[in-house]
Amino acid sequence: MTDWHRIDSAALRAAYAAGRTDPQAVLANHLARIERIDPALRSFVALHRAGALTAAAESAARWRNGTARALEGVPVAVKVNLAVAGLEWNAGMGARRGILADRDAAAVALLRDAGAIVLGTLNMHEAALGATSDNPFFGRVANPHAPDRTPGGSSGGSGAAVAAGLCTAALGTDTMGSVRIPAAYAGIYGLKPSNGEVPEDGLVPLSRALDTIGPLARSIRDLAVVLDVLAPALGQGENPARLLVPEAALIDACEPAIAIAHARARTALGLPAETLVLPDGPASVQAAGFVRVARELAAYLGDTPRDRLSPELRFLLDHAARADAERSAAVLARTRAALLAAIGEDGVLLTPATPQVAFAHTNRPPANQAMFTALANVADLPALVVPAGTDADGMPVAVQLIGAPGADRALLRLARRIDIGFVPSPILLS
Repeated sequence: MTDWHRIDSAALRAAYAAGRTDPQAVLANHLARIERIDPALRSFVALHRAGALTAAAESAARWRNGTARALEGVPVAVKVNLAVAGLEWNAGMGARRGILADRDAAAVALLRDAGAIVLGTLNMHEAALGATSDNPFFGRVANPHAPDRTPGGSSGGSGAAVAAGLCTAALGTDTMGSVRIPAAYAGIYGLKPSNGEVPEDGLVPLSRALDTIGPLARSIRDLAVVLDVLAPALGQGENPARLLVPEAALIDACEPAIAIAHARARTALGLPAETLVLPDGPASVQAAGFVRVARELAAYLGDTPRDRLSPELRFLLDHAARADAERSAAVLARTRAALLAAIGEDGVLLTPATPQVAFAHTNRPPANQAMFTALANVADLPALVVPAGTDADGMPVAVQLIGAPGADRALLRLARRIDIGFVPSPILLS
């Protein structure tokens, strides 16, 4: 029997069209894997088994009668800060336990309308404010490449589920890198679309200013198909003609395998390169972004009883409340202006996705996890993480492309120059 969980949606749709399998058989394959593997991964918060079975039967009928849609019969799952009708909509917070979604988020509805089978909701970092997905209420998500390491966050369940073959693609949300960091740590692809292109109705917000909904998948072509569904009005974008790279000191501060991957990608892109020098260092930008999003989250939570939040979240909110918000806003404004001016209409910024590979759960999270990813959110730019091999321990490394506003599809085209394929996890191959 073919391992349908190992292939991307394009190959899966080809198998449906050729009659080699059908959505009901593929769903059964995925549900069996979830039952067998997810107790150790803890990527799912809730399964919508009955709804998935009904959707699979409808998809099978559509393939038989020739009315299949773009994602017909493709198993997907959704980060739990996005509403899925009938399931708990908790955003990883104990404070939201028992809140059931009475409708689908707009992005989820678009996936369903394209024929996707929504399996359920995925675990995440509490309130999306963090990048480990070590959730005190719904369990610590494990990395499929090494269960003793973090999958990243805040969309850690999304990255883990796709990398482990529990779903073909997933939705996450990205405020400072929360789609792209898990994609990098899991050896898959993650896209933060241009701001405003994907509808955000039905999202529990972290930061209305910086939040973006984006897909995670096991191929560039899958990201392209999902992007077509989520943002059909998005144009093709201009192919980048100029390459920007970070200052050498920032690359030298990364782990060696990541610096090597960045150098290889730079060569493979084959574009004239120049060094980007920002008015404030990436660490300052990341810190300023944290202050902004944490303050917005505090305002959203309002008078939520503090004892319903974890000690970690309370600490982060208190820290942000004491920070200099005016200074942080100035840093973000300068960075946004500098990035927009430097990238212009025809530039692309190539960075490491993260300075480090996935780290052990027992380690303190690195302070610089989001130093490269946060740049795209600050300037409302599209950004794509592409797998770039592994380090000496077999852990995935990745690079990031940040493009001009609206250049999402151009990034996907450009990424094919450096794409060496996703990094299969041992769990995926089991």
